[in-house]
Amino acid sequence: MDGQGTKHALILGQKYSVTPHPISTLLTWTQSGEIAIPEIQRPFVWDSTQVRNLLDSLYRGFPIGYLISWKNPSVRLKDGTKSDAKRILIDGQQRLTALMASILGREVLTKDYDLVRIRIAFHPLEQRFEVFNPAIEKDSAWLPDVAVLFSPKTSLLRVVQDYLAKNPSQSQDTIFGVLEGLKGIVNNHVGLIELDPDLSIETVTEIFIRVNREGTPLNQADFAMSKIAANEKYQGSTLRKAIDYFCRLAVAPEFYRKIADNDKAFAGTEFFPKMAWLRQENDDIYDPAYTDMLRVAFTSEFRRGRLEDLVSLLSGRNFETKQYEETIVEDSFKRLRTGVLNFINETNFKRFVMIIRSAGFIDSDLIAATNPLNVAYVLYLILRQQGVKPDKIESAVRRWFAMSLLLGRYSGSAETTIDYDVRQLEEVGLDAYLKQIEQGQMSDAFWDVALPQEMVTSAVGSPYFRLFRAAQVKANDRGFLSRDITVADLILNKSDVHHIFPKNYLRGIGHSKGKYNQIANFAVTQSEINIAIGDKPPSVYFKQLLDQCNGGKRKYGAIDDVAELRRNLAAHCLPEGMEDMDGNNYEDFLGQRRKMMAQKLKKYYIGL
Repeated sequence: MDGQGTKHALILGQKYSVTPHPISTLLTWTQSGEIAIPEIQRPFVWDSTQVRNLLDSLYRGFPIGYLISWKNPSVRLKDGTKSDAKRILIDGQQRLTALMASILGREVLTKDYDLVRIRIAFHPLEQRFEVFNPAIEKDSAWLPDVAVLFSPKTSLLRVVQDYLAKNPSQSQDTIFGVLEGLKGIVNNHVGLIELDPDLSIETVTEIFIRVNREGTPLNQADFAMSKIAANEKYQGSTLRKAIDYFCRLAVAPEFYRKIADNDKAFAGTEFFPKMAWLRQENDDIYDPAYTDMLRVAFTSEFRRGRLEDLVSLLSGRNFETKQYEETIVEDSFKRLRTGVLNFINETNFKRFVMIIRSAGFIDSDLIAATNPLNVAYVLYLILRQQGVKPDKIESAVRRWFAMSLLLGRYSGSAETTIDYDVRQLEEVGLDAYLKQIEQGQMSDAFWDVALPQEMVTSAVGSPYFRLFRAAQVKANDRGFLSRDITVADLILNKSDVHHIFPKNYLRGIGHSKGKYNQIANFAVTQSEINIAIGDKPPSVYFKQLLDQCNGGKRKYGAIDDVAELRRNLAAHCLPEGMEDMDGNNYEDFLGQRRKMMAQKLKKYYIGL
């Protein structure tokens, strides 16, 4: 690359360009909106020390890495003309925001959504930077805020004279030269990689990884959010804030007051009143991240599962003609706005969470992945749009959610599966499509053979053990060896997961962690019962339980009737003859219990 020249190359058949630009030009483009920085509306994650270090690197002439922008396509307007395309900055947002904060004096949003000014001080004699603090304020040897020096209204000579008035022993030529050098950092060049609009998201991601291996990996939701925020014509910034703010409020209801106080413009939009219910909401069953919310809003409204398609639609892409049209941009923003409003609607959200709870998932610990929740919410919203009766919606959502967990449906290639599912739901219909899945993947062989085999795992976070506990909640089962305390009570109070064959007992006879922590060896129980059992093998404590039920001393809970004990053991899928089992029977016990747990899950699923 020669001087200001531009180098073109082909990446997977597509073009990109790399051009060096002075920092002053990049800042001007950002101020004018030619470069859109979506993150400027979101919390600035760098701390003040990182901002200081960036200025220091520039002052010393060190490189600060490439910036990467992805040019919006020029869309065809209604009058037949084409719009000017903006550059969307997809990498380098924090660096450029830091420069705007420190050099231009712009306020930034902190992680707590407070607007603050980051002031970086400079010591001309020592030629070093520091974050402004009270000690610097009292020390005349420091320039307390370098942004003053870069203001077009500031005279460099006046700054030097003011500094010398406070530090008369210093040389004017020295101070002038140092400050002139500092002011000149805006002439430093930074490489801007500009990606053409027709590149696929996969290609853009690959370029990002190759150029910036230390950066946070990009995902399709990041691209979509950038496209949303960069569109001023259709209030994209407001829509993006709605997504960000809702997700923040879902986990931190107290944040409501900060929005009301610090972002009065957003508080005046239609979105803010519709999410106000979250200020008194502490349910954590479904705390969506922006990726989840974007996926549900898009998929439920557009009947597509790939966020790459959303990026294309927000850019105005006509999938048939391969052209970009303003009418598609307008329609896509309108529909996405509708999807977001449907997502945040209090009735929709609370009823959906209620349905998930009614399936036995009463605690967030029972839900490992969000994609099954996302698709279940998509299904709920679609069925609501179709006017399906509430009782059928409830059953369908419960069943789909449980099915997706049982089959690990969205554990790999999630977008491909979501896209396929939502299209099939649209074309075939819910009942027919669910029946196809059940007949093809949930036959008797699944319940009798495949599922028990899948339970051969020592992962306490296994979806099958989570489902098993949800099934117990749904059945209103009592805790292991409990007469009055339910599994639901124990889960909500974070009680113990008991090893039916105690782990110290199994360890003592040579079993490894992977063996004694099998999920088929777990049961939810009260702490006091767990402690009382200690390291005794079933052959000991189950004999004592039978004695307890025949008038003997109570040692384990309050069950004092053999029939009641049998019911409790059946609820926990424990085979007959536990009082005769020791280490020699452990493998047989695991095999029997897995099959019994699978049958309980089958009964649970059918009953949903």
